Amino acid sequence: MIVDTHIHLDDKRYDEDLEEVLNRAREGGVNRFIIPGADVSTLDKAVSIAERYEDVFFAVGVHPYDKEQFDELAFEKYVQHKKCVAVGECGLDYFRLEGSDEEKEAEKTEQKRVFQAQIELAKKYQKPLIVHIRDASRDSKVLMLESNCAEVGGVLHCYNADEELLSLANEGFYFGVGGVVTFKNAKKLLNVLPKIPKDKLIIETDGPYLTPTPHRGERNEPFYTTFIAQKISDELNLPLETIEDLTTRNALKLFNIS
Repeated sequence: MIVDTHIHLDDKRYDEDLEEVLNRAREGGVNRFIIPGADVSTLDKAVSIAERYEDVFFAVGVHPYDKEQFDELAFEKYVQHKKCVAVGECGLDYFRLEGSDEEKEAEKTEQKRVFQAQIELAKKYQKPLIVHIRDASRDSKVLMLESNCAEVGGVLHCYNADEELLSLANEGFYFGVGGVVTFKNAKKLLNVLPKIPKDKLIIETDGPYLTPTPHRGERNEPFYTTFIAQKISDELNLPLETIEDLTTRNALKLFNIS
């Protein structure tokens, strides 16, 4: 059994065959799906999908690139929904900073403000966080510690293999490992993988993005978690069943689902 802890089923690339995508995953042993909140424009769609399928859940949040969409009052309505299991994906992403140094600092400040607001929302409703970090490990960690994120914990989505972030395991954070672990250039992640506490390891696809080998270039989908689990099994020299069991237990505990 596998839980896909980060799958954008509300993406238009699943519109035509969502039922087939879910059934293919279920037949492969994937039996829980969590839609992260990244794009506010598809949030109602995510809720609708979660209401339609018993094994699908959703989170409410806004990606740092779309921070202008953050509306705390609107989000409060969604976060209280019975199928909402987390807040995010939220966080900091400095990869595409543009403009003058002053403009870049202004962008960082605004990202931090919106991230902070979502952290407070998670704490208010006691939901774990789904955290997106790219080229912003130090600022993210400082903000999270200062905000007492340990009160709710969460997952570092698409964990960037920065060892500085491993100590967040002590703050109740899990580490989402996806298709990147199968890439030829994943040496950094493969080196840090054994250092991730086994009770803090979970699996994700981030579909339709980051499709694992041997399907790179195709649309990613939940069934492909099986390739991720197998790669982790091989790298950690643990039986596949062990990896499936422990990552499933971790995911169910983190998101408080059964």
